[in-house]
Amino acid sequence: MARQAVQAMDSPAFRFVLVMGLVNLFGDMTYEGGGSINGPFLGMLGASAAAISIVAGAGEFLGYSLRSVAGYVADRTGRYWAVSFVGYTVNLLAVPAMALAGNWQVAAALVLAERVGRAIRKPTVESMLSYTTARFGKGWVFAVNTAMDETGATIGPLIVAAVLFFRGSYQMAYALLLVSSLLALASLTAARIGYPVPSSLEQGRTAPEKRFTSAYWLYMAASGFFATGLMSYELISYYLTSAGIVAKAWMPVALAFATGFGVIANLVLGRLFDRFGIAVVLGAVVLSALFTPLAFAGSLTAVIVAMPLWGIGYAIQDTLFKAIIADVLPEHKRGLAFGLFYTGYGCGWLVGGIAVGLLYAHSHAAVVAFAMAAQLASLPLFVLASRQQHNAQKP
Repeated sequence: MARQAVQAMDSPAFRFVLVMGLVNLFGDMTYEGGGSINGPFLGMLGASAAAISIVAGAGEFLGYSLRSVAGYVADRTGRYWAVSFVGYTVNLLAVPAMALAGNWQVAAALVLAERVGRAIRKPTVESMLSYTTARFGKGWVFAVNTAMDETGATIGPLIVAAVLFFRGSYQMAYALLLVSSLLALASLTAARIGYPVPSSLEQGRTAPEKRFTSAYWLYMAASGFFATGLMSYELISYYLTSAGIVAKAWMPVALAFATGFGVIANLVLGRLFDRFGIAVVLGAVVLSALFTPLAFAGSLTAVIVAMPLWGIGYAIQDTLFKAIIADVLPEHKRGLAFGLFYTGYGCGWLVGGIAVGLLYAHSHAAVVAFAMAAQLASLPLFVLASRQQHNAQKP
């Protein structure tokens, strides 16, 4: 194991994975730190639960649907780094700008801007990382990169929690996140200088298809159902604080706990996926579906049990889905393929955000039933997609 680790570190491809992981570590410190208080902050400024859920759903929709545009532009122009810089700049600077928001409408606009920036840079980064998957495995490459993401996503909320514990304001917490924003942009600049042509890192064939296959579209549909039932942290934090289950100052800690578990989940699920394939996805989806009933059970104990399941849900999104799509990528359309996939995923987020926001005011039990049904409905689609992929790859 130690020898394999040394060999990996000697590889330029794996060093590129780590450098981009460092960029995303600082990036996640920024927007997950901000995300840990977006819900209560919007509520403090006068937004209702329905408004918070709809803003979160719309943000995720934009954050995924616009990826196809960014991916297409990057594929057509070949300027993956330029598109990445635009996306990271918008994504990272919108968060500290929340400190200047004077009403919930402005804050909501900045939440949407942060998601748009993420949409612009995501498919380009994933496309560049895909060139490293032949040697190290699709699940493992995306797992390592995402684990570094989630490490930042754990640290960021803890920094915000420290500000709140010392009686700092939400605005002070947002402003402090400017430091991690600048560190992320500096790391991105170093990555661009060190690895100007990521495609040169490719060993073997890393995009196995010549066109978009039926398995690709079925995987997209399955992910859309999964996203429909994936609860936003904005709504969860609003519910837990307004119900008096968790104090406002502890909500960033709860997010850090979930994302800290997600670091482990990403590495474990990524490695297992490379060995066992779709069965790992199915098991993880079932675990993720248990989050909502536990989160809405009305007790602190249930919430503590639920938060690691929330981390698993985001490990599915950030590691397993990327590995699935990397296995059916069409050559020369990598950015578009990642972007289109997450457009379908974003549509699920939008439908779920609106539905949950409307159901929340009438029945928490209906929220639970809807979220569980949507996620479990993805299971047969994943199975069918896997079979289609297997049949297509038969000689």
